[in-house]
Amino acid sequence: MASGGELVLIVEDERRMARIISAGLQARGYQVSVARSGQDALDQSAAEDPAVIILDLGLPDIDGVEVCRRIRGWSRSPIIVVTADGAEERKVLALDEGADDYLTKPFSMPELLARLRVAIRHRRALGPHIDDTVYEVGDVFIDTSQRRVNVAGETVQLTPKEFDLLALLARNQGKVVTHRAILQHVWGPEAIGHTEYLRTFASQLRNKLREDPGSPRLITEAGVGYRLVAREETAKPEPRPAPRRR
Repeated sequence: MASGGELVLIVEDERRMARIISAGLQARGYQVSVARSGQDALDQSAAEDPAVIILDLGLPDIDGVEVCRRIRGWSRSPIIVVTADGAEERKVLALDEGADDYLTKPFSMPELLARLRVAIRHRRALGPHIDDTVYEVGDVFIDTSQRRVNVAGETVQLTPKEFDLLALLARNQGKVVTHRAILQHVWGPEAIGHTEYLRTFASQLRNKLREDPGSPRLITEAGVGYRLVAREETAKPEPRPAPRRR
């Protein structure tokens, strides 16, 4: 049985599949809500704050990857995407846009239940640490509750991973955050060692922050990690001494 009767949002346009998943989850104590389109998924995820979202990427109205991206814009609910066998590229796109896990059709109910339990454990572990702080690093403002970034008075659009990377660095403003710590926090323990992720995302982030090479915000500590600092202001000329009275 599911402790506490957590709510699971199933986003599935195939009625038979939705019924099978719903029955299997309800039999184990989960509450279930079903959305049959991308728009329904957006509306219900915003209104209900489900514990987990099971999102089939093959939806009739809005592309499933786009639905994932939009939901991740306001919700931290774990998203388990469901893909057709062989849809490797779609799976990777969804993970890049903020999905937490995936299942490939056909899958068994025990496998789905196992993935659900893991997702709920992660959500509970994260719960006390969910951040609603607004960080200010020089002219960069990061609103973690709204997942919005403002640079020099202008809103900047970041992908979910870019935002998570920037927010982590902002929480440790001025300190070096190691490659290992970034990979584990942003991509998960399985990504440790994939430093190529960091080079790519750091480059993308610098472009979006409109970095000035002469006065950078995002500093690379070679072989160690990254540091986010306030961009140095242009040095002001020293005031001239007042003339002496005769």
